[in-house]
Amino acid sequence: MLKMYNLPCHVAGTDEAGRGCLAGPVTAAAVILPKKFKNELLNDSKLTRENDRNSLKEIIMEEALSYGIAHVYMEEIDEINILNASILAMHRAIEQLHCEPEHIIVDGNKFKPFRNIAHNCIIKGDGKFLSIAAASILAKTARDEFMKKIHQEFPVYNWQQNKGYPTKEHRQAIREYGSTPYHRKSFKLLPEQLKLSL
Repeated sequence: MLKMYNLPCHVAGTDEAGRGCLAGPVTAAAVILPKKFKNELLNDSKLTRENDRNSLKEIIMEEALSYGIAHVYMEEIDEINILNASILAMHRAIEQLHCEPEHIIVDGNKFKPFRNIAHNCIIKGDGKFLSIAAASILAKTARDEFMKKIHQEFPVYNWQQNKGYPTKEHRQAIREYGSTPYHRKSFKLLPEQLKLSL
């Protein structure tokens, strides 16, 4: 995995988590790592175990030159659509950085310019660049914490386990109990859904 984007400047990596979920926010993080940073466990958050992600979160927060984490919640997702919400979350995370990056590298293939800072979109970037992988870890762990918290309010959906993704169990709970304020109303909550009474 490459440490930097081969540029003699501060590079921020950014990524999001929760884009395909039926419930909860979409969460993004932005991270600027020191040039000498390395960690054998650091990888795309989807390829790391939960315990490793939690350990990495502490290391990244301790050693990063700067980081930011931002949620965009359900109402805003429904209003502006999930793609725009994902990009907005990344922008809000970048805004939290204490030092403005000279370049931004983004996981995926869609992004909107942030201020006048140059950026590159990199497909599967969270498996290629340390700063994007670090952002994916922070986004994933922050979102998982949020989902575990709201699980206490609505345990029948088992969000502590499925994190709001469209599992069979989650959809069955929607079928039985309906939706909650945490569900994304613009999403197809059930496969057979034409109109769901909310």
